[in-house]
Amino acid sequence: MTAGATQYDPLLFGRTQEEGLVAVEHVEQRGKPDEVILFFRRGERIEQRAEPFRPFLVAELRAIGECPVPYERRKLQGCGPLNLEARFDSWRDWLRARDWLVEKTGRSPSTPEAPYLAIHDPIQQYLMTSGRTLFLGMNFEDVRRLQVDIECRTAPGFEFCNAEREGDAIIAIAVTDGPDWREVLSADRMNEKELLERFVALVRERDPDVIEGHNLFNFDLPYLAERVNRHGVKLALGRNGDSPRRRPSRFNAGERTIAYDRFDIFGRHVVDTLFLVHAYDIAHRSLGGFGLKEVAVHFGVASKDRVRIEGQKIGEVFEKEPARVARYVADDVLETREIGNILSRTYFAQTQMLPYSYQNVCARGSATKIDALMLREYCRAGQALPLPDRVRDFEGGYTDMFVRGVIENVHHCDVRSLYPSLMLSRKLAPGSDELGIFPRLLERLRAIRLEAKEKMKKSRDAAERTRLDALQTAFKVLINSFYGYLGFSQARFGDFDVAERITADGRELLKFMIAWLRERGAMPVEIDTDGIYFVPPAGLAAQPAMEAFRADFARSLPEGIEVEFDGEYRSMYSYKMKNYALLTDEGAMTVKGAALKSRGLEPFQRDFLEQLIRLKLEGRAKKIPALKRRYEKDIRERKWPIKRLAKTETLQDAPVTYAAKQSQGKRARSAVYELALKSGRPYRAGDQISYYVTGTKKSVAVHESARLVAEWNAGQRDENVAYYLSKLEALCRKFGEEPTQGELGLGTAGPKDAGSE
Repeated sequence: MTAGATQYDPLLFGRTQEEGLVAVEHVEQRGKPDEVILFFRRGERIEQRAEPFRPFLVAELRAIGECPVPYERRKLQGCGPLNLEARFDSWRDWLRARDWLVEKTGRSPSTPEAPYLAIHDPIQQYLMTSGRTLFLGMNFEDVRRLQVDIECRTAPGFEFCNAEREGDAIIAIAVTDGPDWREVLSADRMNEKELLERFVALVRERDPDVIEGHNLFNFDLPYLAERVNRHGVKLALGRNGDSPRRRPSRFNAGERTIAYDRFDIFGRHVVDTLFLVHAYDIAHRSLGGFGLKEVAVHFGVASKDRVRIEGQKIGEVFEKEPARVARYVADDVLETREIGNILSRTYFAQTQMLPYSYQNVCARGSATKIDALMLREYCRAGQALPLPDRVRDFEGGYTDMFVRGVIENVHHCDVRSLYPSLMLSRKLAPGSDELGIFPRLLERLRAIRLEAKEKMKKSRDAAERTRLDALQTAFKVLINSFYGYLGFSQARFGDFDVAERITADGRELLKFMIAWLRERGAMPVEIDTDGIYFVPPAGLAAQPAMEAFRADFARSLPEGIEVEFDGEYRSMYSYKMKNYALLTDEGAMTVKGAALKSRGLEPFQRDFLEQLIRLKLEGRAKKIPALKRRYEKDIRERKWPIKRLAKTETLQDAPVTYAAKQSQGKRARSAVYELALKSGRPYRAGDQISYYVTGTKKSVAVHESARLVAEWNAGQRDENVAYYLSKLEALCRKFGEEPTQGELGLGTAGPKDAGSE
């Protein structure tokens, strides 16, 4: 069973406990009621079943009372203003009713003040009203996942391929669905049309529930869609033989927003591991980049003998060694599968609970997931809904830095689920939650998570431990989202007063903990919302003394608040708030914070900074000048490939759009766009451009001195040595002269955006 030995809890897993559901699709039928098609996996077979579907709206009676579209009404109980449920015979009727409400009320469905709730996803509506969830009763390995990766030629003079250029054809496609099967389609054995036809046939033969790829939405699928149109091939990837549906969308992970073309494939889910990687990095802030090769190395799934080819040289290599390109793309698709194996399990476990498709679980924010669980239960109970709380600012969590520089023997303690613990121990919940679903969900999630963790510890079966770990992690992610939900602007049951009370209580508790540590001779270094880095009091080297200190600390905390000592480090480099590096006794280094690993730095700067930080942490700061001299020598003697000095940026707008904004004074000049315009090549939004800086003076206007990497001539090197030396000098000044044992720094408790997902 999904929850191990636990019983399915309808509050978490839905009230309909039929197992094996892998997909739901909505079908409109002219002259007949709408249906949903349910796809069940029964081992190697897929069973289909149709069920009637009647979409719904929830609204104020006075708002929808005169709606001209026929509907069936149900009066809802309770005090919420949205007190009428309207059911329609078809999605067309639902759309007509929604549009009528928009016109009558002057409010769009996304407006918090709208006197109605309109969920524009028929699959979510069906799952909410039916009480079903996907993947119930299944293990992660039971779902058939197929990975795909493509490689293309790039026309001379361009750095990256573009499907709209005739010559930029697909030359290889690799697909796999597990260790026992993999196939590479190569243009040395068939033309592009035959290659595309064979790819479609393979997808239909293997019949996956999920199609995965790295940068699948913004590269592989749009590329395939363009090339099949060129050859008159139908991209019939759906279980009903349909081509994917495509529409523009946005993916949000913390402060990052990625515009992409969403592809929906009938009866299947599309998962982009690049999005999972971004979500992972928002939580861990440990990735140096998001490319497949970098991520594979980070997670330890890159094989030592994998083939490596520079992207712009793939076409050139293919002409001489097509078999090498075939091995390269095969390695890509295997690494994609391994990354999916690591990052997808938590989303799989969440899908067993949430009234969303798996594809949407992977793309939606945490706060919307809490909202979906709340709405499902209110829908089941026939309870009226409130309007969202009025959005306002409030002071956020406590962050502070007390010491900067390099500090030795640093320990870390973490308040386990600080905000959820405060909510439960002090009974803090949204005032609009008449049924008390919010605290019940939180209590059940925590209880089942602890149960799963205990079973994981006791289990001797590796596969079972992996499954239970994914389950408890899924619960943890949702548990830690409850506070953010309270301050989420679109939360149906948000409560900014309660969110403010929680952060105030959290700040009070953490200040008590800092005072307790100082009174006993410990030295706090940094605090970030719910965790403290500190140097223990002198004389606690012996394990019994350390254990007694920790036990006293834990006993000092209020009931319901638990502290976990989860890290000991040889040294810590504290640069500024939320920007620090840690070194373990084994030599493993973790760097956190954009200031210490900014992706805006050129590759040579990132490499230099990483080595500089390690020297500091290892107590070898005296070797930093020698490191700097070595880098200066290499720059002066032009020893590096130009890629090490170059920046690569993605065009967010079409070059013509940039030109229009720039001429109107709406944006500053940008090197990457100026290069795109000067090139005369058909660059478009989403294309990447790599460039370096030319000249002889260290102070230059980059947009005037930049040159495309593709135009670089190794025989006549023209990179600006003075410019790159000055960048190295600035980096060294910024980070090279920090104190070696720490000095008192000033920290602040600043507001956070509690409404971000």
